[in-house]
Amino acid sequence: MRRAQFAKWLLCAVVLVSRTTSSQDRSAGSPAAELRLRIVSSEPGKSRAVPAVIWLEALSGTPALAFMPQGHYTLLQKNRMFVPRLQVIPVGAVVQFPNADPFFHNVFSLFEGKRFDLGLYEAGSTKSVIFSREGVSYIFCNIHPEMSAVVLALSTPLYAVADANNSFIIRNVPSGDYRLHIWIEGIPQSNLEQKVARLHVISGTVDLGKIVAPISRTESMSHTNKFGNPYTPDPQSVY
Repeated sequence: MRRAQFAKWLLCAVVLVSRTTSSQDRSAGSPAAELRLRIVSSEPGKSRAVPAVIWLEALSGTPALAFMPQGHYTLLQKNRMFVPRLQVIPVGAVVQFPNADPFFHNVFSLFEGKRFDLGLYEAGSTKSVIFSREGVSYIFCNIHPEMSAVVLALSTPLYAVADANNSFIIRNVPSGDYRLHIWIEGIPQSNLEQKVARLHVISGTVDLGKIVAPISRTESMSHTNKFGNPYTPDPQSVY
């Protein structure tokens, strides 16, 4: 069912791009394009805003735009939550993990993307991580199972984060050939990467249609601790 839904979206995307760009001026120096896309739940009545990101990978013959770190990137730990819950950063950026709670945290990521374990550190202290490779990093606390976040390191500034209506807009896309990638929380990236679309972009506003996705009803990501075991609540813990 899911494979059919994504296949239907990809066919729609290619057709829409072809129809839109065929009538555009193909001369050099044409205006940049604006790409639009949206996510629709495959379960009627169960739609919710879902963390999701789309981005464009420049293919051979299309100049890649530089995506340089700007300012400081922070994933704050406060009230047993990570803030923000989703952060997109350039590859090579440093992310600070300050502990603003009056107890210990133990931040780790052992799933895809950047793998690290910051160990146990106390209130008021901070640690940092360099995200040196492109990919999705799922961030957790080894003490508090309810804490989760995602850091997506990209090598391109051509990306968009889904808004409250599960819609995306990527503006100022130079003409050329691209591969469109997508990340949706709750769907394995290996499944999504099988559904990437190749786009030939010229100019104007391009509506890529919709993705029909099995959006989860829950906002939390189920996971084990850093040792691969279930979390064991300790009523005596001071953490």
